Amino acid sequence: MTSAHSGSSPRHADPDENPYVESPLTDFEPVAELSEPEAAEQASLLRAAVREHDYRYYVEADPLIPDETYDRLFARLEELEDAFDLSTENSPTRRVGGEPLDELETVEHVAPMRSIDNATEADAVREFDERVRRGLDAEGFDPDAVEYVCEPKFDGLSVEVVYEDGEYVRAATRGDGREGDDVTEQVRTIRSVPGKLRGDAPARLAVRGEAYMPRDAFAAYNEELMERGEEPFANPRNAAAGTLRQLDPSVVAERPLEVFFFDVLGWENDGEGSSVERPDTHWAEFDAFDAFGLRRTDRVERVDDIEGALDYRDRLMADREDLNFAIDGVVISVDDRAHREALGSTARAPRWAFAYKFPPRTATTTVEGVTVQVGRTGRLTPVAELEPVEVGGVTVSRATLHNPAEIEALGVNVGDRVRIYRAGDVIPYVPEVVEKRSEGTYAFPETCPVCDAPVERDGPLAFCTGGLGCPAQLERAVEHWARRDALDIEGLGPERVEQLREAGLVASLPDLYDLTVDDLAALEGWGETSAENLIAELDATRDPPLDDFLAGLGIPDVGATTARALAAHFGGLDAVLDADEGALREVDDVGPEVAESIRTFLDADENRAAIEGLRERGVDPEPVEVETGDALDGLTFVFTGSLSTTRSEAQAHVEAHGADATSSVSGNTDYLVAGESPGRSKRDDADAKGVPVVDEAEFADLLGERGVAWPPEGDE
Repeated sequence: MTSAHSGSSPRHADPDENPYVESPLTDFEPVAELSEPEAAEQASLLRAAVREHDYRYYVEADPLIPDETYDRLFARLEELEDAFDLSTENSPTRRVGGEPLDELETVEHVAPMRSIDNATEADAVREFDERVRRGLDAEGFDPDAVEYVCEPKFDGLSVEVVYEDGEYVRAATRGDGREGDDVTEQVRTIRSVPGKLRGDAPARLAVRGEAYMPRDAFAAYNEELMERGEEPFANPRNAAAGTLRQLDPSVVAERPLEVFFFDVLGWENDGEGSSVERPDTHWAEFDAFDAFGLRRTDRVERVDDIEGALDYRDRLMADREDLNFAIDGVVISVDDRAHREALGSTARAPRWAFAYKFPPRTATTTVEGVTVQVGRTGRLTPVAELEPVEVGGVTVSRATLHNPAEIEALGVNVGDRVRIYRAGDVIPYVPEVVEKRSEGTYAFPETCPVCDAPVERDGPLAFCTGGLGCPAQLERAVEHWARRDALDIEGLGPERVEQLREAGLVASLPDLYDLTVDDLAALEGWGETSAENLIAELDATRDPPLDDFLAGLGIPDVGATTARALAAHFGGLDAVLDADEGALREVDDVGPEVAESIRTFLDADENRAAIEGLRERGVDPEPVEVETGDALDGLTFVFTGSLSTTRSEAQAHVEAHGADATSSVSGNTDYLVAGESPGRSKRDDADAKGVPVVDEAEFADLLGERGVAWPPEGDE
């Protein structure tokens, strides 16, 4: 059995050549006294040093310098890049987050990201071993020579990360295994993901990792959410998935995500200087990860038979509660790559890997009470208050009951003995009543526990009808109004919103625009300058773009993309307010459920009063003018890879000039436009169907011949 890798790896910065690595001096000369070459040289040294410090802190957990020294180095780098326009694509300063995205694009993976067959029984694992041995024997290999690599099965979000010439270029979620959401800017903010690989790297490297939220950070973040009156994440996996799908990278940068890398999806050399050969075994790939500076778990072992793998699983399960990351089993995979290639894969899963999952964890306890929480959208969530009980080494005193329909299905009430289920580190829930000790079923409240407004049922769910008049929803509504992907009001965070409400200054969204400098300056923690700044920020939003206004209202199912579609379709606020469900369904991407959600929100008296109150205070969104043409009439385009603009903008641009833009290649497709790092499947489909493939420059020429500018100039 082998359980550790060893060997030194190259560094991002050599302390003998870089003064900012060990015991750095941070008494910098004023930026104004530097020449541009001097600033560029210092910025280059600082980038390398910060990468080294990031690696030592986030990957090796062995920092070289105190946090305050690191902060001064980082701030100096930001200062130089801003003063001399020296920022680079993969500078460490990009980790603080870039501009908000309009939507998550879909990109093809370098290679399929398959699922893994799994079971919770040891016999199923032994059967896997027998299949492996039979398969190797049939391919002419010695079945007794098989070795397995065992590693934790992380319970996070699987991501593909791509490097070209050692530089970070792309990241995507697993999606359906062939395509996933482009989360390049979001993953760029995660400090355990290097923007530049250490040492020599292949020309193109695609690696698979697991994004996760450490358990201690998850607990602290959930506590923060609950203190703000927001619904906590159910488990670390949901927290990771919800974070990576944020359209604003700066939000991701503020959340405590980490990544472990565990597999190679693609390893290519270009024959022009890069000759780093891919290792022959999975075990050796971990050594390569170390050399490249890619963070991986140290809880990996190599064993020479399946019984060793079973033993590894039992030991890891015993240590499960002591780990700072969520796992739900172990992955057992054939080590030798030649063996893997001989065994191959099914359409869904590789034949050379198997997941031995942990059993779920349950316990029995008594329901001592039920609390009903109110979320930002008004959704009411019942929570069972329990007699504390230990479940899998964790003391549980609360469990979700999901919704009123779940309570009715269980027939649960205060005093009943219930089973608590906790698996994969999810928030515990109640799957059944094991002993009925009460009479009847818990009566779900008919009015909101916060504002006393009537409660309405929508299928299995319940909602407070108080809308923006409900204090629980108001704070969240004001925070939503101020978000960067809405009205972008700096200085209006959760703590200040709560302070304004508690001071009686903001009892509704329009009240924001009645605030004065004197009102704010009188509050604790405010000064004249901060008060003036917020009033200026608010005044700047009195003539917002229509899509920002609609996104800021917090209409369920209406994010920035749908808001933009509504604005483009209707042109003005009154047209949106007057549109019935049929008219709303004519908008791209607005189906029956979203149309009903929009209409229900706009018909609520409290919400309509808030909108009219905003307009009375001079907050009136600017109408939208949409120009269309027919220069591309009759053409159908499909886009793949990264372009100089987002895929949605490219699609909207060609559609505005009469073309069709579809997501998959068919016999009706006229051109496949391939940007940087395109996936394989669309190119293969284009080759099979005889569809021309053009790069972005050829695409620009094609449009130019028809009088259409590329890239879009923003006037469609």
